[in-house]
Amino acid sequence: MVINSLEFLLFVAVTVIAYKMIPKKAKWLVLLLASYLFYFLNSTYMTIAIIMTTISVYYIALKMKQINERVTVEIKGVENKEQKKKYKKQAKTKQKWIVTIGILFNLGILVILKYSGFIGENINSLFHILHINIELPIAKFILPIGISYYTLQAISYIVDVYRGKIEADKNLGRVALFLVFFPQVVQGPIGRYNSLANSLYEPHAITYDNVTNGTQLMLWGYFKKMVIADRIAMYANEVFTNYTAYSGPIIIFGMMAYTIQIYAEFSGGIDIIRGVAECFGIHLSENFERPFFSKSIDEFWRRWNITLGTWLKDYVFYPVSLSKASIKLTESARKIFKKSYLSKIIPIAFSLLCVWVSNGIWHGSGIKYLVYGLYYYTIMILGKLIEPLGNKIIAIFKINTKAWSYRFWQMLRTGGLVCIGMTIFRAENLQTAFDMLKSILHPHNLERLFNGQAFLLGGIKGEDIVILMVSMIVLLGVSVYQEKGKSVRNWLKEQNLIFRWFVFYMIIFAIILFGVYGPGYHVQSFIYGQF
Repeated sequence: MVINSLEFLLFVAVTVIAYKMIPKKAKWLVLLLASYLFYFLNSTYMTIAIIMTTISVYYIALKMKQINERVTVEIKGVENKEQKKKYKKQAKTKQKWIVTIGILFNLGILVILKYSGFIGENINSLFHILHINIELPIAKFILPIGISYYTLQAISYIVDVYRGKIEADKNLGRVALFLVFFPQVVQGPIGRYNSLANSLYEPHAITYDNVTNGTQLMLWGYFKKMVIADRIAMYANEVFTNYTAYSGPIIIFGMMAYTIQIYAEFSGGIDIIRGVAECFGIHLSENFERPFFSKSIDEFWRRWNITLGTWLKDYVFYPVSLSKASIKLTESARKIFKKSYLSKIIPIAFSLLCVWVSNGIWHGSGIKYLVYGLYYYTIMILGKLIEPLGNKIIAIFKINTKAWSYRFWQMLRTGGLVCIGMTIFRAENLQTAFDMLKSILHPHNLERLFNGQAFLLGGIKGEDIVILMVSMIVLLGVSVYQEKGKSVRNWLKEQNLIFRWFVFYMIIFAIILFGVYGPGYHVQSFIYGQF
């Protein structure tokens, strides 16, 4: 049941009606039951995985709470400060072991289900190279939907309890709903317990404003997914599938097409998810802030998949930065490079390496995903290393960094680097990605570009080009308006009722008339839904 299907819309409508009719105290049960039903319909017996995760983090968090309560009682009558510190240290050590076990257990489920096949294949390859006559059986599992998303949420919950940021929740239902909330579990955004759990659990009124605001956001998401992403996907799929038949500009167009596709699809999917949640009066985190207006790769990743980026920052970057290994590295860098720029870069480089290795591995079980993460890591580190030189060049040539032309160049450069990264992500394997990038430098059959055939690939027709151009102009216009700090929703609310509904109906008709669906067309799953 993908979120761009009629079945999903019917499921949402029935759940909204049930939520509206049920008494306040039991409203959260409607969401919980609907979420588990949704999960079971999509993952059947693999629902056991999310149940195991839920029960494990629930009891682990409670165990840490019990240790805190016990040590509080133990030190109550103790006057010796050193003895108090000893009790607290012992309690913290116990909690550290418990939270470590919890993290390893849940990562273990993820690794077994998502990565065991990849690991087994590589071990067998190694045995073959070493002439060891052993072949491990390759396990193949049906991956539960959203396992990478809810696993990160589960880990953040127990780590936050360990850090004392939140208290362990005694309500198992609240913990379960936080992990399995049906719109969010598909492809994020990745939530935090302190900002989301109570909002899911508390009763909300199904109001006209909630439903209309939610529906508006869903329509905008469906527009991006069905009119733009699914249409331009035909071109991207053709180029990436039959890349040996193309070169030069056509490969570049294919790379750009896929980059547009994944943005329109992923951001559109998040809009649909956030819109569904708003119908219930629940507000999920933003996950995109117009990333293609970014002037650097660093900024791009602060705007793209925001909740994943902040999760990696809080639970990978900072812990690694504060680790003993990182502290020793910092001290060594200062001794060797004194107060030079490198003494600051090296410790950051180590922490960032851990972040980007984690980012790459999170996206998939293949070497190309690791390279995908390391690609962005390399660009970021190189950017930091040459930053002083860049600043000197700007000063020498008196370049106006605030001029629109310079900012446009920065956005164009960033967009080009992102297209290369997305090519690594989309290609069948690393060799395919490298072959495609090399073929750009050796163009052939350029007559396709001049006779227009280069734009009509994968079933794309002339009218599709027109629809894509108009749709992307609309998307760009909305993005520019939002980039100025303005809200399209608020602007629409200020307009008269007739104009407001005219805009809504135009989006609906655009989806119905120009959306890619119908006989012979299989509803396309979301790319990020596989994680």
